Amino acid sequence: MAERLSQSELDYPFKLLEYFNGFRVSKVIFSACELGVFDLLLLSQKPLSAELVAQELGASVDGIERLLDVLVGVDILEVEQIDGTACYSGTDVANLYLAKGSAKSLHDMIIYQSQTIYPLWNNMVHAVRWLNNNTTPDRIFLQSISTLWGFVKAAVCCFRSEEEMLKFMGLMNSTWILDGHDIVTAFNLSCFKAMVDLGGCSGALARELSKAYPSSSVTVLDLPTVIQTARQHFSEQDDTIVFQEGDFFGGDIPPADLYILARILHDWKEDKCVQLLKKIHACCQPGGGVLLVEALLFENRRGPVMAQIFSLNMLVQTEGKEHPPSQYSNMLSFAGFHNVQVCRTGKSYDAILAIK
Repeated sequence: MAERLSQSELDYPFKLLEYFNGFRVSKVIFSACELGVFDLLLLSQKPLSAELVAQELGASVDGIERLLDVLVGVDILEVEQIDGTACYSGTDVANLYLAKGSAKSLHDMIIYQSQTIYPLWNNMVHAVRWLNNNTTPDRIFLQSISTLWGFVKAAVCCFRSEEEMLKFMGLMNSTWILDGHDIVTAFNLSCFKAMVDLGGCSGALARELSKAYPSSSVTVLDLPTVIQTARQHFSEQDDTIVFQEGDFFGGDIPPADLYILARILHDWKEDKCVQLLKKIHACCQPGGGVLLVEALLFENRRGPVMAQIFSLNMLVQTEGKEHPPSQYSNMLSFAGFHNVQVCRTGKSYDAILAIK
């Protein structure tokens, strides 16, 4: 049961106002990333005035000052007075996650959120109405009214431009740099000597697998255009992973002991998910398995809020949704897998391991 609010909270809706203004805070961070604020402050050897920041970024002093002040207010930047002038510097969080040059940078994730997802969410009312009416022309129209996103068909991603594909791949790369280690260590996977990451995109999750299980081989299977882009833009000099072109729906799946489906099943309706799981099951030797990586809803429908938001996001981008563990377990069982284990990581994404 939801907690009852105190009279003071009913007299003035602080929490509601915070939620109402959440999109403004998001756009402040997005805009600062796009302008290069965090990179500039990280590279600087000393705090910078709004005037210097504006000069370096080609922006107005007044606009930059207001932007920086909000970032101070939400504890992303620091400010101090130096000779009577407000000077700004990045916090540890800003330097680690928001500057493009950082090893744990979420810059690509933020650019994708700002330029692709943010405009799509402006059409949420239409998405909710049209899905309930189940009218395909309206669904197509919904996708067409975005100026940035063409359409997504789960593992087969079709983009209007290479730039859009790069933004999406950057998002996935940032996601697994942040969450990958927790996912690949949620279970002990050392018994699986050959692993294939189906729809593995940039290879970021595969690299985490390779680091955690150096005695196992790890292959990324994705569409030819994705693999070519991954090799060109996301390869690392000391890579031990292998990129392989293919289509796990329409083509053959290479033999492996463990197949990884990370943020794949949530793109599709359940019948197509089961179709793919059956195909993987047929490729598995006894004792082989599949690792699902998704944002798991609670069975009681009370959260996690992030997974619920992700599910709503799937409404405007794909034909899928997020599920609680029981629904993934049912899909896996129907496809022939057993011994289904669930691990909630406490982060954005969780893991489910099932064995043939």
